[in-house]
Parts: sequence; structure tokens; C-alpha cells
Amino acid sequence: MASLSMAPMNIFRQGADEEKAETARLSSFIGAIAIGDLVKSTLGPKGMDKILLGGGRDSQVTVTNDGATILKAIGVDNPAAKVLVDMSKVQDDEVGDGTTSVTVLAAELLREAELLIAKKIHPQIIISGWRKATQAARDALREAAVDHGNDEQKFQVDLMNIARTTLSSKLLTHHKDHFARLAVEAVMRLKGSGNLEAIHVIKKLGGSMTDSYLDEGFLLDKRIGVNQPKRIENANILIANTGMDTDKIKIFGSRVRVDSTAKVAEIEMAEKEKMKEKVERILKHGINCFINRQLIYNYPEQLFAGAGVMAIEHADFAGVERLALVTGGEIASTFDHPELVKLGHCKLIEEVMIGEDMLIHFSGVDMGEACTIVLRGATQQILDEAERSLHDALCVLAQTVKETRTVYGGGCSEMLMAKVVTDLANRTPGKEAVAMESFAKALRMLPTIIADNAGYDSAELVSQLRAAHQDNKITFGLDMTQGCVGDMAALGITESFQVKRQVLLSAAEAAEMILRVDNIIKAAPRKRVPDHHPC
Repeated sequence: MASLSMAPMNIFRQGADEEKAETARLSSFIGAIAIGDLVKSTLGPKGMDKILLGGGRDSQVTVTNDGATILKAIGVDNPAAKVLVDMSKVQDDEVGDGTTSVTVLAAELLREAELLIAKKIHPQIIISGWRKATQAARDALREAAVDHGNDEQKFQVDLMNIARTTLSSKLLTHHKDHFARLAVEAVMRLKGSGNLEAIHVIKKLGGSMTDSYLDEGFLLDKRIGVNQPKRIENANILIANTGMDTDKIKIFGSRVRVDSTAKVAEIEMAEKEKMKEKVERILKHGINCFINRQLIYNYPEQLFAGAGVMAIEHADFAGVERLALVTGGEIASTFDHPELVKLGHCKLIEEVMIGEDMLIHFSGVDMGEACTIVLRGATQQILDEAERSLHDALCVLAQTVKETRTVYGGGCSEMLMAKVVTDLANRTPGKEAVAMESFAKALRMLPTIIADNAGYDSAELVSQLRAAHQDNKITFGLDMTQGCVGDMAALGITESFQVKRQVLLSAAEAAEMILRVDNIIKAAPRKRVPDHHPC
């Protein structure tokens, strides 16, 4: 019996795979560290870009240094790597920026953990030390935060600095003053609501990036129908999602037998009458502008033109939703009760020309904070990356308006947290102190990577920065323009407290979660069964 119980027993289905203990942990570490190394070179103001080439026939090319975009585009098979990819997506959704920092910090923590595990320190001891270190770092960050929320002038300067700092690591770095001003103006129009849906970004090829501008109002990239008014003042707008193509016979899978072509004409006439009746029901709402998500065919377009109503067709779903939001209307699909339908309103609708394209401009909309940022650029890739960069800046600014505290960038906050954690480690007895020291080392890796990516001597700069922080110069960080240590308060390199806190907490939680793993069980792949009933 004893010999039987010692025999290896497989309890899994055939084809399932299991990795145990050290093998599982090593596999997790390798996957997570590989993801960190992939995006590491994009960190900081001098970070490099990646070219992502899509599969399929069109092979879409994306040039970016945005961590979340890079990680979304790559398909990963390693479970620990997937955890980091998901974490960067959450960081992007929550605060909009810091996606690369959070991935790199989590990867560096796991790199340190790998060395500690090799020294036979148990994962639970490492986690216990890390938790205390995270709390100490969080408290230090909170104490170092500056709040100018009550002083409007200083807060405006803070917002401009945050926008410049966010954009300095992006493609827009050479025009960061121009775009920082656009982003701050757009966010300040929201009056603290933080509803970024009211800010519409339109990309138009041509011109240079400095030709980009902020337009007060709403722009729709569509055309007005033939022979319809091109300019309307005090517009009452009905926004709809309804089929306006019943002037065509659409009876699928059935046959209509007639004994003469006159009967076909009668069917067509009945369809036309049905369409005419629908248009009349729409006109009873007392509108002078009709915007539909679906197509509007020739006959109804003709009827609208005869009634002097502007009709705009095929406004995509995002356009219709945003238009309903900014004009204060609701999307309708039935028109039997005009009194129940909420119309949108705006002072003026007219056509404007941007580059070589005609767009429809809605000004004086009900939602006063609505605005459109028009981006110009030489290539589609530049426009796409500019939109991503601007989106990050807008998200961070919207978060800062809600949570007005700010901290200093340029590796200053990381060095400050690392110093506090090291001091705590020096006062802590036992093995937990080693884990805390490793946490501080991982935090110090962020300024090291920023300096490396800029081509400077990171060992020299980080040791100078560490000495400055020991000297209580807590606003000192890396000045990547001059390649030296500088005062971040004087240079105006400011970051949102919310972003920094989220980076610290998300990275620590993800690294802790991966470190807890001691078993990876993969399900058996589905067997391919030949299809005996092809359609």
C-alpha cells in the first residue's frame, strides 16, 4: 500500500498542464519581468517609441510610446504577464496616465522578489514587508503633496505644469505649451464636472501640429442633405435612430407576383405614402433640423428639403450620443407623441471648412461646457498618437480638478518614498527589513530608468539625487533637459497626486498577487472535431 501511495497521481484531464512551486513562481516572474522590460524604454521625457504592426490584410501601423496602447496590442500567453497588462488598462481607465510607470514598478518589485526567494526568504514575509513599505510610502506621498485648490491663480499654474509634464513624455513634447493650454482650457470649461464626453476630438490630415485649435461648440464630420438650408439660427433639433429607407421594397425571401408593371408602381406608391406619412409625423415636432444615425434616402431627403428642414444622415453612434448630450436632447426612434420627445437646441448650425473638408458646426449649444479640439498633422499615425497623448493629458487634468493635490515629478516622489521606506527598514528587525529594502530599491529604479532612457549616466545622477534627498532637499528630481539634478518646484515639473498614488498601490497589489502564486494549472485544450455538417 505504501508503494502505491508514493506513485505520482494525475488527477487532471488528459492534456491539462500543471506547474508547481518554484517552477510556477519562476514562470510568473519571467513573464512579468519580460512585460516590464518591453515598455521600460518608453518611460520618461526621452523615452523611445514602438511601432506596432497589425495582422491581417490592412496591417495597420501604430507608432506610440503609450504603455497601455502597447500592452493592449500585444497578445500575451503568460498568466502573470496578463495580470500586468490588465493592470495597465485599469490605470488608463482610472486616471489616464502612469500606465508605463505602473507596469515597470510592478516588474521591478518582482525582479527584487526573485532575488529574495533565491535567498530562501518566504513569499509571505516579503509580502508582509512590502505592505508596511507601501503604507509608509503612501503616507510620505500624502505629506509631500501640495494643495492649491483654494487659490485659483496658483491652481491654474499647477494645471498648466501638470499638462506640460504629462505631454513631455509624448509625441507632443515639442509643442507642449500649445497643447497644454488647449487641454487646460477644455477641462476648465467643464466647470469641475469632469465629464470628458463633452470634449470632442476631431483629427484632420494636413497643416502642422501647431495649427490644432480649440473650438467652442460641437463639430460633426458629416454633410447636409441636397437643396436644404446650410445655415440655421435658433435650431430645434430632433436626434433620431430610425430607418428612413422604406421607399425601397425590402421583402426578403418572398416573391410578389403581379400581372402588370402598373401593380409594381402601386406597391412603390404605397411605400412612398408610408414614408411621406413618417416624415410628416417627424415634422409635427416643430423642428428645423433632423439628425439621424441611419441613412436618409432620396425621397425623404426631398421632403425635408421641401419643408425647409436641415437633414443630416448617418451620424455615427458616438456622434449621435455626444450630440444628444451637448444639445440637451434625447435620441428618439418613434414619433407618435411629439409632446414626450425632448428636442435639442442650439443658437446656430452652419458649415465650416477645415483643411479640404466641410464640417457642420453647432455653436451656442445647451451644454455650455461642450467644446471640440481639432487636431492637425502630417500623417494619420501622428494624428492618432497626438489624440492618445491629448487624451492622457485631459484625463489627468480632469482627475486633478477633482483631487486638487499635486506632487513633484522627475523621480522626486519615487526618491522621497524610497528614503522613507529605507528609514523604516533600518528601524525594523527581522527579515521583513530585507523586503522593505527591496521595495525601496524598486522605487529607485524608476529615476534610474528615466536617466538611462535619456542617455545619461544613471548611477551618477541617481546617487546625486539620493544625496540631495538625504540633505532634506525634498523637491529635487532629475532635470532631463540639462542632464543634471534640479529643483522640480522651480522647473515646474508637477504631477497629479492621484496618478502617483494609483501607480504605487496598483503596482504593489499586482506584484503581491503574482508573488502569492505557487501553482499554475492550465486547462486541457479543446479537441478539434471535424465538422461533418458544413453549412
